[in-house]
Amino acid sequence: MPAIVLIGAQWGDEGKGKATDLLADRIDYVVKFNGGNNAGHTVVVGDEKYALHLLPSGILTPGVTPVIANGVVIDLEVLFAELDALSARGIDVSRLKVSANAHVITLYHRTLDKVTERFLGKRQIGTTGRGIGPTYADKINRVGIRIQDIFDEGILRQKVESALEVKNHLLVKIYNRRAIHADEVVNELLSYADRLRPLVADTALELHRALDSGKTVLFEGGQATMLDVDHGTYPFVTSSNATAGGASTGSGIGPNRVDRVIAVVKAYTTRVGSGPFPTELFDESGEFLRKTGFEFGTTTGRPRRCGWYDAPIARYTARINGVTDFVLTKLDVLTGLAEIPVCVAYDVDGTRFDEMPVNQSDFHHAKPIYEMFPGWTEDITGVRSFDDLPKNAQAYVRALEAMSGARFSAIGVGPARDAIVVLHDLV
Repeated sequence: MPAIVLIGAQWGDEGKGKATDLLADRIDYVVKFNGGNNAGHTVVVGDEKYALHLLPSGILTPGVTPVIANGVVIDLEVLFAELDALSARGIDVSRLKVSANAHVITLYHRTLDKVTERFLGKRQIGTTGRGIGPTYADKINRVGIRIQDIFDEGILRQKVESALEVKNHLLVKIYNRRAIHADEVVNELLSYADRLRPLVADTALELHRALDSGKTVLFEGGQATMLDVDHGTYPFVTSSNATAGGASTGSGIGPNRVDRVIAVVKAYTTRVGSGPFPTELFDESGEFLRKTGFEFGTTTGRPRRCGWYDAPIARYTARINGVTDFVLTKLDVLTGLAEIPVCVAYDVDGTRFDEMPVNQSDFHHAKPIYEMFPGWTEDITGVRSFDDLPKNAQAYVRALEAMSGARFSAIGVGPARDAIVVLHDLV
């Protein structure tokens, strides 16, 4: 049975939660392998809407075991707030497993994230201020706090005190903020120990055993390819590997276990935060996409920057991740447009680039070269067969597929859970 990796193909917010939910009734485990509560999935189930930030969206499907793996950084306050909110709405959250090796976001990580971003001024990266970057930095610097440390007060206190020796100098002497006392951090983390203990497991071992026994495992990436710390628009990226390779390091599952890589791509493009965005729109077309697509961050509420579909980015994503299938979302948002531009290449100071430039400066100055496609006016939210889509919508989808480097296996035509056209089986 397969191990499937599901990732975002653009700068996030492509609708990965919906794609996960589409698959979830045929899988046994859903694994979050990177990121933290700096991104969100909005999943619509019937008349209910769920905004998830830290939890895998598979937690909404009965019988599926959701896993927060070692590559995730965890804010325990957020974790238990989300679990309580779902429980209050009748969702069974008892199946959740949390890796003992996942790193913990502390008070000083959140504080440093916020003050550092303010200090950067015009050079701000656009972080969510939730402590994600500083926590990953501590992980790489080998001074991080892991979930398992919370169950040994001596080790926990030693690690917190050691970290604060340096960080308090930064807070007080550089950022003119108050020092943080170790007791404040230690006591907060220890307060979660009893509730956390039953959730913690050797998740890598459990996932290996699940695959060996014929279970189907879905690895759900946070953020997206263009925000990957290695392969995204650095430095305007997240602090983890949001690409398919991150599923292996972020979960402890070997890459030879992965059978399929599904990338979710929006029928246009959005991003939140700073950084280059060649097809970004600053006119009424951008406002149309934002309002019609309700393009506001699930986690932050920030309005998303909006632009047309970027085929070179889709091809780049296909290469970097080894994409086998694309899921195209939000096709319905384009309904009513007379013409729909698609970026097919870039112009950089008079030179044409058919692929994404490797040089960040070139990409920052890239101007989109557009091909125009006729739009449609028919409501497509009730369509469930490709042949029932308007002819112009069919032509638009097929054109994008030909440009994007992998087949389109499903098309989202509305916000409802079942508002999707399936072209190829994803499991």
